Amino acid sequence: MDRDAVEAVVSPERAVDAVRDAFVAHARGEWSMPPKVYVTNYPAGDFRAMPALGGGHALLKWITSFPGNPSHGLPTVMGIVLVSNASTGELQAVLDAASVTALRTGAAAVLAAETLGRGDAETAAVIGAGVNGRAAARAFLARGRAVALWDVDPARAELVAAELGCSVAGSQEEALAADLLVTVTPGHEVVLGEGRLHPGQHVSLMGADGPGKAEVADAELARALLFCDDWEQASHGGELAHAVEADLITRDDVTELGHVLTGERPGRQHPHDITLFDSTGLAIQDLAIAIAALEAADTDQLPRLTL
Repeated sequence: MDRDAVEAVVSPERAVDAVRDAFVAHARGEWSMPPKVYVTNYPAGDFRAMPALGGGHALLKWITSFPGNPSHGLPTVMGIVLVSNASTGELQAVLDAASVTALRTGAAAVLAAETLGRGDAETAAVIGAGVNGRAAARAFLARGRAVALWDVDPARAELVAAELGCSVAGSQEEALAADLLVTVTPGHEVVLGEGRLHPGQHVSLMGADGPGKAEVADAELARALLFCDDWEQASHGGELAHAVEADLITRDDVTELGHVLTGERPGRQHPHDITLFDSTGLAIQDLAIAIAALEAADTDQLPRLTL
């Protein structure tokens, strides 16, 4: 299934539901996920191998992140998703990894915002209008919420906003002040500096998904209630890793989103709380999107694999 095939059968709203179910299944121990493996070639980029097992299927995603690729006319993210029958080991499908990644990234960002944001939140914004930023904006719109885009490339923000039917933020400062904020940057520069967060705000941090990346200043972490997709990944290669290394935060300071969704742990406790969600990207999310795609696709119309 190429990009068009995946996007044709998995809507942003279906992606949010699928990712929610995956978080819950993982939190309950029903789905398993060995650690993500990074093969780095910095400063150019990195390769990632991501396995998962659940729902009668096994998955392996092999994907790249090379931020400089657009200047060469290439996508930042490329790769494939392999899906096998968990009972027989039979390879069932190969899917375009970039589309699967975008769908689950946008879904996770919005799911976290809906789960952890204030019930009376009025404004939403996405920083970064690349493939994954576009997916986050699409997910907000699919859930019935207006959203503003901002990007370092104004022309790209205008183009994506026109395509999706959303607005463009007047400035980066305006976007950063949104009640529900999603940051989807390369993670090489902090966009939320000291004192930037405001009471009652929620931020889904989607860009710092590997070693050495950060979108928020360490000092701001101390002001917030902290959440992540998976502690092991986040503490070693996510937004929280810098603060963990500096002994500013520990495991007890961070709640996994899946345990909030199951009701085992609290989320936001007061309207004035600042909530931060550190997303490193989980293979269980990819598995959820892949299963949704296979369930919805007319597989008789898809090309056959020749091995």
